Amino acid sequence: MASPQTLFLCLLVLAVTEGWGRQAAIPGCHLHPFNVTVRSDRQGTCQGSHVAQACVGHCESSAFPSRYSVLVASGYRHNMTSVSQCCTISGLKKVKVQLQCGGDQKEELEIFTARACQCDMCRLSRY
Repeated sequence: MASPQTLFLCLLVLAVTEGWGRQAAIPGCHLHPFNVTVRSDRQGTCQGSHVAQACVGHCESSAFPSRYSVLVASGYRHNMTSVSQCCTISGLKKVKVQLQCGGDQKEELEIFTARACQCDMCRLSRY
């Protein structure tokens, strides 16, 4: 019969590898749904909710020693060159959200949500 420490270790390994399996099931950059609540004003006179899409995940990045020409041009200060990509929205779509305004009164509002995602050059202005 296995000792309690051995059983605990086996359960721990199973729990950790199970978590890795779920993460590996959706590699890269992909759409991820989330609930958003829309209000017509700060008081919430009219409000509604909708499932919108965001881009989440990871993209490949790398770093390598700079070429000699880059070293010379930078005065030998830029000794590593990095290439990175970020998970970004590559397409948007408009969706209509029904807002309830109390009683039977309703309003409709259009919001944008991600339609597609891709790995693209990281740009500070996007984040």
